Amino acid sequence: MEELDLIVETVKQDMEAAIKHLDHAFQRIRAGRASTSMVQDVMVEYYGAPTPINQVANVSVPDAMTIAIQPWDRTAVGAIEKAIINSNLGFAPSNNGETIILNVPPLTEERRRDLAKQAKGETEDTKIVVRNARQNGLKELKRLEGVSEDVIKGVEEDIQALTDKHVKACDDHLKTKEAEIMKV
Repeated sequence: MEELDLIVETVKQDMEAAIKHLDHAFQRIRAGRASTSMVQDVMVEYYGAPTPINQVANVSVPDAMTIAIQPWDRTAVGAIEKAIINSNLGFAPSNNGETIILNVPPLTEERRRDLAKQAKGETEDTKIVVRNARQNGLKELKRLEGVSEDVIKGVEEDIQALTDKHVKACDDHLKTKEAEIMKV
């Protein structure tokens, strides 16, 4: 019985990790408003080592359409600007020697549709991960010996219920993100 609980718990953890990954992916998809999460994955070449931008500068959002990046070391302004340009975020940074300003342009209808498609693709990838976790759990169940078929059937139903719950969560996250993206 302990092995059965371990299999179900492992499947559940894998599915929850997939949902967390989906949330992280959705944070990177901008919805027309400036957010510090838009630049969180930018790596700056700082003293020869790639460093996350939030470790070399203070990143803030002074208003809904602007991201301000204030380096703690003024010599890093050029490196941060170069990292933003190379990250293909679609922003043209401007700096005054101390602060880098990113103006977030309003989204066009076509760009909103593209972002909604991107969100849908991320959701489908997450659903695949959830289903793969189910498959792995079912394979582990089949490897067990000395467990009655009734008990295995019950655990299979539990795993399927977890799968259904997490797939529905993916759809709910997508619905929320699409509404956020399409809102003008």
